Amino acid sequence: MSLLTTVMDHSLDEGYAEAAARKEESGTGGVPKPLRAKLGLAAGLVLAALVVTVGAAQARVEAPVLAKERSELIDRVESATADADDLEDEIDDLRGDVSARQRAALEKHGGSRAELVSLLSGATEVHGPGVKLVVDDKKKADQGGGGPRESAGFSDTGRVRDRDMQRVVNGLWESGAEAIAINDQRLTALSAIRAAGDAILVDNRPLVPPYTVLAVGDGQKLSTRFQNSRDGQYLHSLQENFGIRTSISAVDDVRLPAAPSVTVRTAEPKAGKGTS
Repeated sequence: MSLLTTVMDHSLDEGYAEAAARKEESGTGGVPKPLRAKLGLAAGLVLAALVVTVGAAQARVEAPVLAKERSELIDRVESATADADDLEDEIDDLRGDVSARQRAALEKHGGSRAELVSLLSGATEVHGPGVKLVVDDKKKADQGGGGPRESAGFSDTGRVRDRDMQRVVNGLWESGAEAIAINDQRLTALSAIRAAGDAILVDNRPLVPPYTVLAVGDGQKLSTRFQNSRDGQYLHSLQENFGIRTSISAVDDVRLPAAPSVTVRTAEPKAGKGTS
């Protein structure tokens, strides 16, 4: 009878009883976990929507101010560009006036040699037989990187450098050129070929590739002499080793513009016969 009484009084195992107690407690004494997760997600979404709404409202408020500042900046850039164009035109006019005065001075004081002096100084346009030499960067030339030319002050990128053009010009003078221009920029005894970053400057004027070099001289002979010279071989080496593109041809009639101006600040003519 005692066993039957025990079974009747304790019909559930203690483990089942504890599980049932926990289930009853979670259902009545707190919020279930799935519900808490949903409430947290909803709160996060509400917060995100609030942030987006505030940001959009602030953007709408600031948009007119930003548009006005942008418009003012564009106006300033356009105004500065127009001023720069006007100054460039004024400089060209002044250069033309200086060149005209120089030619007049040469005609007045040069006598029979005035025309020759004017030609040699670059103060006047010239034409005659000569050569056309085109030097261009390698196709898809890189913008940076080292290489075999780095130790010599170059960057092995397949780009034409100022020193390359210096050697080309010097080689043409040495081969018998009487007048030279690069991209219609006439060279004189005072001309300088320099670099500003990757750009090449001739008398402080930037040039862009391809670089077309026109030289007046005995066309075929000038071409042959240059290609056989050290500087011509140097240019050929650039073509073979670095992909720089070059072409040279004799031309029956080459036309070169006058130099913008030739400014002499120190040298003076020596007084002598026929001068005062």
